[in-house]
Amino acid sequence: MENWLIKNKKADFKKIMEECGVSEVLARCLVNRGIEDINQINSFLHTSLDKLHNPFLLKDMEKACDILQEKIEEGKRIRIIGDYDVDGVMSTYILYSSLMILGADVDYEIPDRINDGYGINIRMVEEAHEQGIDTILTCDNGIVAMNEIKKAKEYGMTVIVTDHHSLHEEDDGTIVLPEADAIINPNQADCSYPFTGLCGAAIAYKLAIAMIGRHGPYDMTEYEMELLSYAAIATVCDVMDLVDENRIIVKHGLDILKNTRNIGLQALMDVCQIDKEKLSVFHLGFIIGPCLNASGRLDTAKKGLGLLLSDTKGQALELAIELKSLNEARKDMTADYTEQAISMIEEKKMLRDKVLVVYLPDCHESIAGIIAGRIREKYSRPTIILTDSLECAKGSGRSIENYNMIEELLKHRELMVKLGGHPMAAGLSIMPDNIELLRSALNENAPLTEEMLRPKVTIDILLPLGYITESLVEELKLLEPFGKGNEKPLFVDRDLTIKSLLVIGKNSSGIKLRVRNSYGREMDALYFGDVDGFFSYISDKYGEEETKRLKTGRGTNVKLTVTYYPNINEYMGYRNVQIMIQNYR
Repeated sequence: MENWLIKNKKADFKKIMEECGVSEVLARCLVNRGIEDINQINSFLHTSLDKLHNPFLLKDMEKACDILQEKIEEGKRIRIIGDYDVDGVMSTYILYSSLMILGADVDYEIPDRINDGYGINIRMVEEAHEQGIDTILTCDNGIVAMNEIKKAKEYGMTVIVTDHHSLHEEDDGTIVLPEADAIINPNQADCSYPFTGLCGAAIAYKLAIAMIGRHGPYDMTEYEMELLSYAAIATVCDVMDLVDENRIIVKHGLDILKNTRNIGLQALMDVCQIDKEKLSVFHLGFIIGPCLNASGRLDTAKKGLGLLLSDTKGQALELAIELKSLNEARKDMTADYTEQAISMIEEKKMLRDKVLVVYLPDCHESIAGIIAGRIREKYSRPTIILTDSLECAKGSGRSIENYNMIEELLKHRELMVKLGGHPMAAGLSIMPDNIELLRSALNENAPLTEEMLRPKVTIDILLPLGYITESLVEELKLLEPFGKGNEKPLFVDRDLTIKSLLVIGKNSSGIKLRVRNSYGREMDALYFGDVDGFFSYISDKYGEEETKRLKTGRGTNVKLTVTYYPNINEYMGYRNVQIMIQNYR
């Protein structure tokens, strides 16, 4: 069973309410996020673009701009090398379109996920040399590409690295940087930039506006705003914390995207039937991003970039349809192999393991990480999904809060061909014969107790339904955009009587309920989750007969305590407040 925890942090709520003009509910939500200083609260609630940090605070920004300006003036050939995920594609687009506007002789290269792997490689360096490229500009990669950049320098090329990933650390703790002419990465120890949590595209954006601001007599304000919207997509899709600059980028980027001039994004939103006026972080992270990502997973990421670079509406529509189709195929594959993984876990009684290692030989390696995430969510266990690749097995892992995955995998480094990652996720290559050895090794002394494996549900406030009004729902929007580092508030109400129930949605994927709390307040409630699991829970607690009465609309004694988030349902001109149930017991 889940472990429900109410935050209940203390603060001078009366002062916050009076000085910031907010309700007690909003004040408590802010304090629960560690935001209780009055100036900090006002800054959080009222974001503005003038609070974005100066790009020239980034180490080597001036140097990189000097180099690029010189190369543009001399007509030297510049090649951008990006990556195959959304962050890499957006980074490439931002730099490519900006350098084109500034008159550069520039092209781009994006690695193939399966054949090339992540980021710049030796083949790309050699091809660039053979094709007369003078300058390589990386984005969303390059900070650990020691050999590749060394080779480029041996060929006499200029190299600029823009990246946001962690620096390479030797066993003795020494930090090693590539031999590039300029390195823009806020994680460098001697970088004075005040925020290190930017994604690759946000750093590319910083370089682009720094170049535009110093390069020529252009009125580029509208174009710079458009660039911000691409950085917003990448920030959400790369699951960056939505705090500090990232919150500003995403909040304003969403507004800009509603009226984007990019015909590729227009076409993709139309094909996916997105209401642009209601565009949200959800659409970026779960519709637009996955469509762009699908090209890099199942085809080539250049198609995603091609969509952004479309010259005509016809071309944009054709690519948008193809990307949506690729994403549908990816979703089907993911669902099929997730079911296979679940069946394997259940049939082999693998839940005795605290760390799940599942080998799906025929699974497409590009979706291993997605499947690992879904299995992790279902069983609340660190999960590694492995599949056959060209020369060995490859896989991705997703972890839980109490388990440092990369640290635990490093204890058994000798079993793997290749390993990389961080506490919450990892990628590895391993010979198939070593998979069972790795599973045993990870589980033998796994630093996990049963309590650690219980999923945590962190609740902001015990908030009876009677407190929920349209004005509160509107006020809560001041906390948006929601995402990693700024999660949607979660409220709880106890002992709700179910007045009626209706199974709804495609494939019976949801439940609509009418509920009443102990104070007599009634409200509509929606639940989209494991519908079968919901009825199994009711049956186990109240019996099969009571469950049948519930399903057939008869009166019952069923009561639920639920966590929820409120919203406003608008239909045929009518508006009513409802709650979206997240958890129940």
